[in-house]
Amino acid sequence: MNVVFLPGLLCDARLFEAQVRALGDRAMVQVADMTTGGTMAALAADVLARAPSGRFALAGLSMGGYCALEIVRQAPERVAALALLDTSARPDTPEGTANRRRLVKLAEHDFDRVVDELLPKLVAPAHLADPAIAGVVRAMARAFDPTSFARQQEAIISRADSRPLLPTISCPTLVLCGREDALTPPAVHEEMAAAIPRARLVLVDGSGHLSPLERPEAVTAALAAWLDAI
Repeated sequence: MNVVFLPGLLCDARLFEAQVRALGDRAMVQVADMTTGGTMAALAADVLARAPSGRFALAGLSMGGYCALEIVRQAPERVAALALLDTSARPDTPEGTANRRRLVKLAEHDFDRVVDELLPKLVAPAHLADPAIAGVVRAMARAFDPTSFARQQEAIISRADSRPLLPTISCPTLVLCGREDALTPPAVHEEMAAAIPRARLVLVDGSGHLSPLERPEAVTAALAAWLDAI
């Protein structure tokens, strides 16, 4: 089975490094570039164009989850299984959009400050001083520039309300989040899992928004079980 991972905002393949390594003996894994489209529809179309031919399993975190749902909207026949990690099916709120555009303007002259502001929302409080976690988050962010950050934020702003799509999803679906996720809390995932037929809900202890990085063993185990269900 081919598996495509979709990272979140300011994240790259390092977010899923533990999962790619652990699942490599049972699947062909690739991590998508999430900087190519200025709208979520365009980004999803680009991921589809670069994905393996035929059907594949799709796992997206946060922004990657928004993109995964858009891919299901555009090409449901291509998605053999779906994993929605620390994400939401809801559209952006007016307050969220305003804050995203504020951060984009701040990034033009002080990108480090943007990362400093985002970090406490991305990981559990216990991980803020852990270089193996916070250090990786900062390193991933440094791989981006203000232009790619702005493109990602505009794509997030443009995303559709995917809640009406959820009852139509028929493939094996995992819905997972950290119990300490401050951006997309467990209640948001409970909402998705209740709407998707036969979805499996997993809440990961000791993790914030970046669960594959914060609790790699628990997330890998959940993804392994998800792949086994295909």
